[in-house]
Order: sequence, then C-alpha cells, then structure tokens
Amino acid sequence: MAISLQVSTTSESRPVGFRVVQLVLSLAVVGFVFLGVLPRIADYSAAWSNIRGVGWLAFMALLAVTVLHVALYWPQMAASLPGLTLGQAAVSNQTSTTVANMVPAGGVVAVGVTYSMYRSWGFSDVEIALSTAVTFIWNLFAKLGLPVIAFIILAVAGRASGGMLVASTVGLSALGAAVGVLALMLWKEEAAKRVSLVLGGVHGAWCALTRKSRSSDWGASCSQFRTHTIRLVLARWRSLTLTTLASHVALYLVLLIALRSVGISGAELTWTEVLGVFAVMRLLSAFPITPGGVGFVELGLIGGLVLAAGHHLQGPAAAFRAQVAAAVLIYRALTYAAPIPVGALTYLVWQRKKSWRASTDRLERKDLEVSDFPIPVPVS
Repeated sequence: MAISLQVSTTSESRPVGFRVVQLVLSLAVVGFVFLGVLPRIADYSAAWSNIRGVGWLAFMALLAVTVLHVALYWPQMAASLPGLTLGQAAVSNQTSTTVANMVPAGGVVAVGVTYSMYRSWGFSDVEIALSTAVTFIWNLFAKLGLPVIAFIILAVAGRASGGMLVASTVGLSALGAAVGVLALMLWKEEAAKRVSLVLGGVHGAWCALTRKSRSSDWGASCSQFRTHTIRLVLARWRSLTLTTLASHVALYLVLLIALRSVGISGAELTWTEVLGVFAVMRLLSAFPITPGGVGFVELGLIGGLVLAAGHHLQGPAAAFRAQVAAAVLIYRALTYAAPIPVGALTYLVWQRKKSWRASTDRLERKDLEVSDFPIPVPVS
C-alpha cells in the first residue's frame, strides 16, 4: 500500500509588513529587557568582571558540556528518522537552531528549513512529518516533566516553594494531557488524522513564506502515518528517551557549572535550587515570544536564581546579583549565541555537500511504500 501525497502550488505569502512588525516588537522587547530591566537588577560592569575572572579550566568544562548537549540531539534526530546519518543530523540541527534563534516565529521557519534539507536528502513528506512529530513530542515531554522532577527533589530536600509547586502542577497537568493525546493518536485513527493535518498546516505555513509548492492532502495519509508512528515508537522509544533526557541534563549542567565558575557556592545556591529555576524556565521556553526566548530567558533565570538564593546569601546582595548575571550571560552565550555562526557554516555544508543529495528519481517520487520505512518491530 502506498501513501499518496497530492501536491499543489500556492503563491500565498505572509505580508512583509507583518514580518517587519514581528521583528520590531522582538527588538523592542529585547531592548527593554537588556537596557531597561536587567541594569536595575545587576551592574553590567561588575558582571563583566566576573566573566573575565572565569578560569581556563572552568571555561573548557563549560565548552565540553555545551558541545555534549548539542551533540546529543543528533542521535535523537537519527532515531526519529531511519536512514539519517549523524552528520546530516548535525547539519540540520545546527542550521535550524540558527534560524530559530534569529528569526521571529523562528520555530515554524526552522521546521521549514529542516523539511527542505530532509527532502534534498531523499526523505518523503510522511517520513519528515513523523520525525518532526516524534522529536517535538519527546522534547515537550522533557520540558513538561522537568518541573515535576525538580519539585520532588526540592521537596525531599525541604526547599520546595509555592512557585515550584505551581510550575510542577502545570507541568504535570500538561504532561498528562500530552501523553493522553499521544496515546489517543496511536489508539484512534481519527486523532492521528488530526495530528497529520496540523503538521501539514505547519508545512503549508513554511511554503507560504517561501512561495514553494506544498502538499495539500496530508490527512489522506493518516492511516499509514499512524501505523508508522506506532512502529517507530515501539522500535526507538528507548533511544529517543535517553538522548532527550541526556541533552536536557547536559544543558542544566552548563548553567550549574557557569554559576560555580563565577564563584557562587553550593551554600548560596544548591544544585537542587538551580535545577528548580532551570526547570521552570525550560517549561516557559516552550512558548517563545522572541527568537530563542532572548531577553525573557535571561531575565527569568537571573530573577529566579536571585530569588531562590534568598536568605542563603553570604555576601553583599549587589555582588551576588552581578555573579548570577555573569553566569547566566555565559550560559546564554554558549547555548544561544554561539550556535548561530555554527549554523551559518552548516548551511554552507548543506549547500556544498552534493554527495548527500538524493537521486532525481527519489526526489520525484510522490508515494511512500511501507517497505521504504525500514523500522524493525520488536518481537515479544
């Protein structure tokens, strides 16, 4: 049986004025946070002095954990898309991350960039949709589950706060709903059809922005999409879960090491308190207002960590706030800013790596046979 994807052409595009307004609003928010709010919390010159005081050993540790965090996404992507190499996953991930970190509503555009890359390497619309859905769901599960885990750890340590209780309740509720939707999608064909149509809408939005042709009948493929989803989840759930959790843990370690590298001790901010603030901000980052959450993430982390320290402070409050600001700026420089030029380089790799390109016959195929999706089903 084949999955037929009908293709039509559209010339619709989002008005330039709308995109300009998005850009202006994002810049206004970023300017307000960095020029109006953060200077009232911490002195930039003191923060810079703390940054300059970071030793080479600490910097190398930060760099190593950052690279580990990024690299752990690649096997996750390879697990979600059989046939994708780690090199291709790296190129796709870094390029799409750069787009998401620079462009307003960058998440949608990043999905389109990933789609273009995957198509050029010979993957079909259904394979790409399945990979996009599975990686999104697993990353969302991690973001929703982290506040719950952090709250349990803080509760055991006797340091759980009302804010963490609210965040964990929201995370647990949303996590339960997300798991329910996934289970319903795998159980009911109608639910799978709706998910397929949503993904088709994301694809259509990208095509509208770029004036490219788009698949207009994604709903027709829902039955086989559901079948492939079940096969993929059964075969790859362990690797998807391990790589997703490991990547989030590595990201947390970047923040924790940054705090320790500027002189903030465990007596002032415990690793559990840092985990709590980190978990809440990961949950909030699921709804980015600016590209990559820039401005909001920095403000939320600095404010949250300062509040979490509370009465633990062992020195002047102003000096501590400058240390926190320095650590957060280091963390964001490594995890938000540094990937941007790397993504520009990986884009060039995609353009020049002709050996990865699929044959014309493969690119022109409109049907996906079940045999083209070689995911082994475990035998119980």
